[in-house]
Amino acid sequence: MTITDVNAAFAAEKTAQLDARRAARDAAIQRETDKAAWIASEVAAGRMTQIGPDRYRVTQGWDAGETFTVRRNLLGQIAEVVANHGLDVAEDGTVALYSAVPAWHGLGQIIPGGISDIDEVLRLGGIDWEVARREVRYSFMLDDEDRPTLRTAPGHHVTVREDTGEALGVVGNRYEVIQNRRIFEFLEDLVEQGVIWESAGSLRGGRRVFVSMKVPENIVIDAGGIADEVTLFIAAINSHDGSSKAETVVTPWRPICANTERFAVRDAVTRWGIRHTSGALDRLEEARRSLGLTLKYGEAWAAEETALARTALEIDAFHQVIADLWPLEEDAADRTRTIATRRTEHLDAMFRSEGERLGRTAYAAERSITDYLDHVAPRRPGKSMTEEIARATALLEGADDDLKTKAHKRLMLLTHR
Repeated sequence: MTITDVNAAFAAEKTAQLDARRAARDAAIQRETDKAAWIASEVAAGRMTQIGPDRYRVTQGWDAGETFTVRRNLLGQIAEVVANHGLDVAEDGTVALYSAVPAWHGLGQIIPGGISDIDEVLRLGGIDWEVARREVRYSFMLDDEDRPTLRTAPGHHVTVREDTGEALGVVGNRYEVIQNRRIFEFLEDLVEQGVIWESAGSLRGGRRVFVSMKVPENIVIDAGGIADEVTLFIAAINSHDGSSKAETVVTPWRPICANTERFAVRDAVTRWGIRHTSGALDRLEEARRSLGLTLKYGEAWAAEETALARTALEIDAFHQVIADLWPLEEDAADRTRTIATRRTEHLDAMFRSEGERLGRTAYAAERSITDYLDHVAPRRPGKSMTEEIARATALLEGADDDLKTKAHKRLMLLTHR
């Protein structure tokens, strides 16, 4: 007798239906001859909202929350409108199992569900290589010499990818390489349970490597009201260029709008640094203690977020919060004032939109500010980065952590707990 898992069958059927609708929708968009007019009509009808230069988010319907990116030709005309489903396609054409994923997934490879083998994850993430430390040598020739001699720089070494020979950075005598595999093993030891790897990849040519795993328990904000769900991830970020410590990060993430939050409650530890020195990865108990406290802080953070969700906030009060977070000097230049005005207009529109779903509350205000920082605020990509990759890298590395924390604390002043 064959037993059918009804839940699994229903989920598979629902996924297939959504995939079919998504494919039909994307094909219809590509058939549009006047894509600029189509986008304008979607925005005018309230089905889309602009969240940045040439970036739009669907606000209603079965695909609410998905984003679209406009790609232009050399003349500035719209060449295509690309849907960003959050689905990664591998070289063999297979699609990852997630349809709503954190932004950093775009930096590497999403790991198909159920894989716990480190070697397989290293291969899938393209980080199955090691790093060697080599002496720094240089060529030098005195005026009275016929040919240069090769000399060694005492106390300096270069870190090198062993698969390509590419130099990653210059480090000192005490620097110890932390191999990619060792970071995986550290996370396994840290959580003391079976780990299902979630994503992995490298940044800046291998100078930084990351891996993430999902924490089983979710956080629910205002369970009796808006019931906004937050997922916790633990990510490890390893540096091979000597520019920073390796770090383990606990990151709350909101699937509904792909925002990366930060625990902002007092004394919360969200990043635990690991120096590249001998025995650094042996400090497991200290790491467990710090990050264990962080997970407990999640409960306190949820309570504070619930307080924000129950605190009404008018538009004028929200504008004052913006002014406090981005203060403008009295003698600010006209260009600076123009930038500030545009920022306020962006945030105002986002707060009004978020308020339709969550109510005009301090919680909606914080979500709008976080959304702005994650997806809209100007971000200058490096020479080797697209804007999307630059944004995802900033999220993973916590570029806006301080401002997100400041916003949370400023809004908490408005609550009556």
